[in-house]
Amino acid sequence: MSEAHPRTGGRILIDQLALNGVDTIYGVPGESFLAALDAIHDAPHGLRFVQCRHEAAAANMAEAAGKMTGRPGIAFVTRGPGATHAAIGVHTAFQDSTPMLLLIGDVGRGDIGREAFQEVDFPAMFAPLAKWAAKVDDARRLPELVARAFSVAMSGRPGPVVLALPEDMLTEEIEVADARPARPARPRAARADLVAARDLLARAERPLLIAGGGSWSVQAAAELRRFAEANELPVAASFRAQDALDNRSPSYVGHLSFGAAPALAAAVADADLLLVVGPRLGDVTTNGYTRPAPPTLQQTLIHVHPDPDELNRIYQADLPVAADPADFLAEAVDWRLEPRWAERAAVLRKAHLAFSEPPPAKTPLDLARVVRRLRAALSDDTAVANGAGNFAIWLHRFWEYRDWRTQLAPTNGAMGYGVPAAVAAALAGRPALAFCGDGDFLMSGQELATAVRFGAPALFVVVDNGQYGTIRMHQERAYPGRVEGTGLCNPDFAALARAYGAGGWTAADDAGFDRALAEALAHDGPALIHLLADPEEIAPGVTVESLRVR
Repeated sequence: MSEAHPRTGGRILIDQLALNGVDTIYGVPGESFLAALDAIHDAPHGLRFVQCRHEAAAANMAEAAGKMTGRPGIAFVTRGPGATHAAIGVHTAFQDSTPMLLLIGDVGRGDIGREAFQEVDFPAMFAPLAKWAAKVDDARRLPELVARAFSVAMSGRPGPVVLALPEDMLTEEIEVADARPARPARPRAARADLVAARDLLARAERPLLIAGGGSWSVQAAAELRRFAEANELPVAASFRAQDALDNRSPSYVGHLSFGAAPALAAAVADADLLLVVGPRLGDVTTNGYTRPAPPTLQQTLIHVHPDPDELNRIYQADLPVAADPADFLAEAVDWRLEPRWAERAAVLRKAHLAFSEPPPAKTPLDLARVVRRLRAALSDDTAVANGAGNFAIWLHRFWEYRDWRTQLAPTNGAMGYGVPAAVAAALAGRPALAFCGDGDFLMSGQELATAVRFGAPALFVVVDNGQYGTIRMHQERAYPGRVEGTGLCNPDFAALARAYGAGGWTAADDAGFDRALAEALAHDGPALIHLLADPEEIAPGVTVESLRVR
């Protein structure tokens, strides 16, 4: 902790971020926090401000950074429109249990409550979206409140924190000492809970482990694999947590999400014990709370989650364990039960591999083959980012996730996430792929400019079928042939990429994609491949016509 010396509120703020290990802030500049930008300009700690082209993208970059590091990603935006644009990233961080800090330059303290220019009551606005939202009225409290923000964001179930920073507070010069770096509180399982969990699992005949949620790490993923494989225990991933276990593991049996394998869905119903480590058991993982149905299950439920308020909230657990998943696995990794689940695990594994095999192609451009070609061409540590849309079903079904935190995808179904997440990954030195739909891409495609400016060599693949495919699918099921509001008029995405200064290629068939991929991978800098997909193929094995004739 440093001695107090005269500093502006802006400098105090930036110093607190730096001592908590922050090296990058994503944002769009605003006059409300010029004092903080000025502190970044000549700060000795080399902190970088990545100016984005939209606040939603800045917030999504910060969320992706939080996912990758387990520490809060930082977004800084201005009041009013800037903060409301950034709200999507906060919502994503909340539902994905991602540590994040959104900083908002606010109106001066003397104007609060007058509906001044761009004024919003940010603590009230973000109360249902964040773990904690507050306004810093006194620069002397910046060290205290920033430390608290980091602690709240990382403790228990991780999540976003929002701090509103009045403009005049940031320019005020005062003397105050720095706080120490934040140390998050980590809930640990009681010894009695660990003994009970081991005993219940040892007696099970058809157990299934479901892994996911926040609070994971490289070590936790490795310990999950050791634990599962040593005990021949089948493991399924919750929605968009497919990187919790190396998909090559003989214990990995698939993911519980949109388009889950029928054999895996049946295995959930057939299990006599569910060991749920990390996820909340949200509606996608449970198929709309039907797999299984709450509140009382036919199966024995051991639910491990870091937030005691989440336990028994929807599903009544036979053994609720308030613990960080990583800490629970650190205890369980050395359990050696009597392995008798090998045959069932092998059957489920075989069914998963069969479901993950691309079916015979019916279109000139086979999206399943595209995903497999990308998987073969890119390294195991590539961060694979996507937003929301039917296009993602091909990615989740046919991509093999091999390393922890290689899946950057929003569980809240937010479109526009893939591009900024991939840019953030590339800026952090990770190989990065954004796999996008056409509607999805154009919600954040302007961040190609950010990628070019900062030299982020991500690969962007845009699946263009000229429609909002997910909504079209639901539309055809409910109102066959009555198409309204789901068609899109798209640009030449490859030409758009080149206009931004990136590389751009177009492919309409498998051979064209192979050529484009080879050239894109050889390109020095951001590169985009525009895929002209068949609009009739609405999901793997599903056509628009097949939906209409049901």
